[in-house]
Amino acid sequence: MQVFYHSTRDKTKQFTSSECILKGLSEEGGLFVTDAVDSIRFDFHDFIGKDYAAIAKSVFMKFFSDFSESQIDECVLHAYNTDNFETKEIFSLNTFEQYGYLELYTGRTIAFKDAALSVLPHFMKCAKENLGETRKIVILTATSGDTGKAALEGFRDAEGIDVVVFYPYGGVSKLQLLQMLTQEGNNVFSFALHGNFDDAQTNVKEIFNDNIFAEKLDHSGVMLSSANSINIGRLIPQIVYYYYSYAKLIEKNKIKPGDPVNFVVPTGNFGNILAGYYAYKTGLPVHKLICSSNENNVLTDFFETGIYDKNRVFRKTISPSMDILISSNLERFIYELCSKDTKLLSEKMKQLKESGVYSIDTAQKDFSLFCGGYATEQEIRDEIKESYEHDHYLIDTHTATGRKVYRDYRKKSGDETYTVILATASPFKFSKDVYAAIDEHPYSDDIEYMYALSRYTGLPLPKAVDQIERRPAKAESVIDSDQMREKIYDIITR
Repeated sequence: MQVFYHSTRDKTKQFTSSECILKGLSEEGGLFVTDAVDSIRFDFHDFIGKDYAAIAKSVFMKFFSDFSESQIDECVLHAYNTDNFETKEIFSLNTFEQYGYLELYTGRTIAFKDAALSVLPHFMKCAKENLGETRKIVILTATSGDTGKAALEGFRDAEGIDVVVFYPYGGVSKLQLLQMLTQEGNNVFSFALHGNFDDAQTNVKEIFNDNIFAEKLDHSGVMLSSANSINIGRLIPQIVYYYYSYAKLIEKNKIKPGDPVNFVVPTGNFGNILAGYYAYKTGLPVHKLICSSNENNVLTDFFETGIYDKNRVFRKTISPSMDILISSNLERFIYELCSKDTKLLSEKMKQLKESGVYSIDTAQKDFSLFCGGYATEQEIRDEIKESYEHDHYLIDTHTATGRKVYRDYRKKSGDETYTVILATASPFKFSKDVYAAIDEHPYSDDIEYMYALSRYTGLPLPKAVDQIERRPAKAESVIDSDQMREKIYDIITR
């Protein structure tokens, strides 16, 4: 079956997956979706006993129908291996009696973004071949901490591709910052932007929609693309680990084939949990998708009321990758809730831009698949401590929101469905706050806390951050939003 994509805001034009992967974002600002998701089906029985790469190949072959099988094989082979991930099985599923953790942090940047950003550069290479594209590609990415490093690492020294990352100044952890500043590669660049993540994301989207700037770049033989989860080449690979974890639960005798499963997903930009929704639509037996947030709880309120209202205080928290008030990928879900009516969806996105608020009809089956909750700063610390002392299992600040929201949900609903909590980052990525939750001894900086956490728990440091403070680091470059185009152009004409 040939699969085509179109914008959430315009169905009149159809695109291949190669075109979508290179474009990243539609010209009028919409996100690429495929209505074929209603007819694509996977039989989870086929995935039992299969390794991660085999499941990935099956998913990619269906969604990226203009790629040849040999191209998919090449992408999978280069992405999912022990050069990019610390474990042969790629991700581990650590199970307890009623719930388990899918450990999505064994890649080079010790965060779940590696699942997709290890393969996206290879998708782009194949997409360029399929389209005969000869222009240089500049990847623009806004990050709240994890995507930036994953994009820089994933595209490092990729031929014909430059990567430019914008992150909120003072809005990422010291280790996240150090990961970006110590990144090797002659084609990777990062800039701190005055403002928060939403400011960075909004400005990147505006650059994508700037036709005058696009023409200027085109004259220089350059086109823009994205490595954020707005790119379907980022989103589709995340479907894989939902099917993978379900197969693993069967193999571990935690569930029987066909049993429904809950997934708890810490998310700010909604891409991670949207992939779970696409897994559900393509045949995975999902009972509930539980969205966990921190004190920037705009998604919690949305799933309780059907009203999305970003007009609230933006809070910097100890789970910075979820410090987001404008969840870009939610637009793809709203498209579904609007019965795939692009005009109605466009009206709601216009309302969001002009007033910061829109609402949807909550009396729909797909909406009821979701529920949400959030954890305060103190609750996050308490969950880390409780998990370590009770389960002897160390979790990071983002995963801790998932544990808290899961326990609240189960207590309120009485739902005993087996539940997978997505562990989205290594606890060593946020060592200071994780350590402070389990021990009171003070240290001077994040790096000392990282080593102290390893000593205290007996857990080895991930290779990705061991001795990171000894690696050569670039100076942090801090700019205003009106300098972004200038910096991009300086890079392509260097």
